[in-house]
Amino acid sequence: MLLLSGAHDRAHYAFVAAAGAAALGRPVVLFATNAGCHALCRDWSGLSGAGRDTVIQQRGVAGLETLRDACVEMDVRMIACEAGLHAEAIDPAGLLPGVEVAGIATFLTAVGAGQVITI
Repeated sequence: MLLLSGAHDRAHYAFVAAAGAAALGRPVVLFATNAGCHALCRDWSGLSGAGRDTVIQQRGVAGLETLRDACVEMDVRMIACEAGLHAEAIDPAGLLPGVEVAGIATFLTAVGAGQVITI
């Protein structure tokens, strides 16, 4: 999963797809770059439209925290792009525990011949 967008709706769906694939037993690597790196931060309020999360939860949809926790529990590998962190001026110390900081070559190596979905 390649997350480029810093919009809440796209970040939310990246975690929906990652959690769904992991629940089916598929190996999942979520690589976030540029504004998408905000989705891998402990405080993800840097996502545009972050307030939408409350609305969707009120409508019975799992919020971003729930989805991120599920991905951690199902061993989804999460990688924050080093260049993306620099581009967005995000301190790696603010990332979720277990998030790796690496480049696109690490992501492509991890995916191998697998499917890449870009959001």
